[in-house]
Amino acid sequence: MNKTCLALAAVAALVATPLASAQNAAGDLVMRARVVHLDPANKDSIPGLDVGINSKVLPEVDFTYFISPNLAAELILTYPQKQDVKADGTKIGTLKHLPPTLTLQYHFTDLGLGALKPYVGAGLNYTRFSNVDLPAGLSIDKNSFGGALQIGTDFAIDKNWSVNLDVKKVWIRTDLSAAGTTLGKIKVDPVLVGVGVGYKF
Repeated sequence: MNKTCLALAAVAALVATPLASAQNAAGDLVMRARVVHLDPANKDSIPGLDVGINSKVLPEVDFTYFISPNLAAELILTYPQKQDVKADGTKIGTLKHLPPTLTLQYHFTDLGLGALKPYVGAGLNYTRFSNVDLPAGLSIDKNSFGGALQIGTDFAIDKNWSVNLDVKKVWIRTDLSAAGTTLGKIKVDPVLVGVGVGYKF
């Protein structure tokens, strides 16, 4: 019986060691690469136009710096994404947008979930619109500032590698103008669902 207990304790220690070493500490930096599906809300305040952009799958890279085992700051990046602009479901032009987002996250470390490491976050998004190609006379505001909410989880594979699932709601809005007169506001406000892998330095 004693030998069995010692063997079980040894196995438990071997299993627990990688999970313990996978715990994040102040000063850790995690880099992730994700594939993200962008699903825009596409609401507007422009009567009769129903302006919006298309859904899209895009690449994303983020860097998460741990201030403490629970608190972290995450910078989320991609390259300028080209989107179709539609009115009433018909393509009327294209644009590119660059939407870096910075969030402050809380990581739950005391839920007893082992390798599963959930977190929530909130922060700020800045979107820069460029290469806007719309019908003559139409233009949009090139800058958007808005909030961002985030929920996700990492699954630790070992002390460095992890798999990530992440969902964000981001508020992206811009004014549509015709010949310098504002027609109304386009509310892109997408939900972004991403999966990826992370590496802790």
